[in-house]
Amino acid sequence: MRLNQVCRIQILGFVLIVLMAIGFTIQILGIHFPKRYPPQFATAKPEAFSQKCKPKQHIMFLKTHKTAGSTILNLLHRYGDRNGLVFALPFKYQFSYPNTFQSQQVKGYNASSRPHYDIMCHHMRFNYPEVRKVMPSDSFYFTILRDPATMAESSFSYYRAVSLAFKKAPNFKAFINHPLRYYQQGERSNHYARNPLWFDLGFNYDAPFTEMYTKAGIRAVKDTFHLVLLAEHFDESMILLKEELCWDLDDVVTFKMNSRGTSRTVDHGDIEKLRAWNALDWNLYSYFNRTFWDKVEHFGKVKMDNEVKKLKKRRQHLAKLCLESSEPVVAEQIKEEAIKPFQFGQEKILGWAVRKDLPPEIRKRCIRMVTPELQYKDLLDARQFPVRASIGSVLAVTPARAVGR
Repeated sequence: MRLNQVCRIQILGFVLIVLMAIGFTIQILGIHFPKRYPPQFATAKPEAFSQKCKPKQHIMFLKTHKTAGSTILNLLHRYGDRNGLVFALPFKYQFSYPNTFQSQQVKGYNASSRPHYDIMCHHMRFNYPEVRKVMPSDSFYFTILRDPATMAESSFSYYRAVSLAFKKAPNFKAFINHPLRYYQQGERSNHYARNPLWFDLGFNYDAPFTEMYTKAGIRAVKDTFHLVLLAEHFDESMILLKEELCWDLDDVVTFKMNSRGTSRTVDHGDIEKLRAWNALDWNLYSYFNRTFWDKVEHFGKVKMDNEVKKLKKRRQHLAKLCLESSEPVVAEQIKEEAIKPFQFGQEKILGWAVRKDLPPEIRKRCIRMVTPELQYKDLLDARQFPVRASIGSVLAVTPARAVGR
């Protein structure tokens, strides 16, 4: 009898040691299993979540072109996916861009029944009254801007095949020096060639530059968007976003999406020419550059520096855990179609290869962190519209379906 008791105690002790070892391993890897979703959608939670505020889950992100918007889209996709939130999805991959957004462009939307949506984040030409018909009244609105000089170089490379102004120019330098030689108002896709931020925000990108008109547009953006981020200061932007949304650090850890294999350096003289050519965008950017750093100052410069260090450290940790290489690779080196970036324009679009020697649940989490926007949109579509999506899932992504990313 006593021997049986000793054996039971030894077994219980062994089980306890095993459980402690598992718990320690989970802490080291930073794995957290959420309550609302099965483990395959788990994401790392390295820090205890503060309960001082309630996480925001009604979110509208205006994804502007060539501003690191694809990277932000990934974190929104992951957060909504993991928490079972409902996305306002386009029928294809954009809300009929470059046409102005209309509520009926949302898949499943019905004006009479007003279905509930939590997140809207895919490409559109912004139209606030129509967006308000779809999104809850307490939605958090944010967008991201980029210096129009460096953005112009990226746009020229990416959209040269579709923008007639870019297409006519023999090279980028020629376009910078004589834009009016190649640009004609109203020609196909020329919104990529002049004031593209202004256009995405729903304004007239070809309007004459006047101080009154510019101030009115800036005021409209300021009154609508709770936060305006800057592509050039992406990590600081992620910390401000985390603070505003009351999210955890891992919710805003990302790997750079949709990056190019090469880029050109724009010299000082060309920068001034491009800012003058894109005067509406430059004034918009200049204003929100000032308000951005006001927010950083209010947040606390030392605190911001510490938070950015934590973000970079966590990104490095997850990169080492998840990725085959610390740098993005060309699409040909990525064998999995589910994470291979769509190729458009004359430059190679890079992506990430995920390690194959990972435990299945961890690998699924890593895959989600590098899933491009087109494939992730299809995953969300399949979850929200399982019958219709199963028919369309066999179709390959083609340039006609994806132009304008």
